[in-house]
Amino acid sequence: MGAVDGPGLRYVVFMQGCPLRCAYCHNPDTWKFEAGEEFSPQEVAGKIRRYRPYLTNGGVTVTGGEPLMQPEFTAELFRILKEEGFHTALDTSGIGNLQLAERVLAYTDLVLADVKFLTEEEYRRYCRADFREVTAFLDLTKKLGIPLWIRRVLVPGINDTEEHIKKLVDFLTKYPNVEKIELLPFRKLCLEKYDAMGIPFPLADVPEMQECETEKLRDMIPGQYR
Repeated sequence: MGAVDGPGLRYVVFMQGCPLRCAYCHNPDTWKFEAGEEFSPQEVAGKIRRYRPYLTNGGVTVTGGEPLMQPEFTAELFRILKEEGFHTALDTSGIGNLQLAERVLAYTDLVLADVKFLTEEEYRRYCRADFREVTAFLDLTKKLGIPLWIRRVLVPGINDTEEHIKKLVDFLTKYPNVEKIELLPFRKLCLEKYDAMGIPFPLADVPEMQECETEKLRDMIPGQYR
C-alpha cells in the first residue's frame, strides 16, 4: 500500500527488471530480469480486488524496476482493472518499446514519469540510458492526452541548483498534459541493500539533500504544477 505513488491510497505493484542503472537507485534488487516471482495478470488482479474497500479514493500503481519492460503484462493488468473501475497509474522512466508502451497507455489514467536529467550526456553518465527514448515517450503521452506527473530526485552537486529547476520547468512547458512536478530529496536509505548485495553505491560519499534546500527549489515550481 502506498500514499505517495499517485492520488489517494494506492495498491503498488513492483515489477522485476530494469535496463537503467541510475546512480541514486533505491531498488537494486529489482534490476535483474530473472529474479522475482511470476504471476499472471489475472492473479495480480485477484490480489488487488481484496483491497478494493481501501482504494475508493485511490487506485493501482505499477512501478519497478521498469514496467515498460513487461508491457504485455502491464497492459493486460490495466485492462482488467479499468473494466472493474480502478484508477491506474504507470510509474516509469519512459524507457521501452514505444509501440508496446502505447498499448499500456491505452488503459492508463495517469503517468508518473521520472525526468532525471535534461541532456543525453547526463542520462548516459548517471543512468546509462538514452534521453531520446525519454522524450519520445513523453511525446507519446502528449499525443494521447494522458495526465502526467513529473518527478525529479534532487542530488547535491549534480542537479540541485535553481538553474536546473528553471530548465526543467521550461522543458516541460511544451507538454500541456503535465499536471504536477514533484521534487524529491536524495536519500541514502538504500545503503543496507547495496551492502547486502555486495554492490558499491555510486553516491555513497554524496551528502543527503536537506529538506530546507529542497523546499527552496520547490518554491520555484509554478502554482499550476503543485
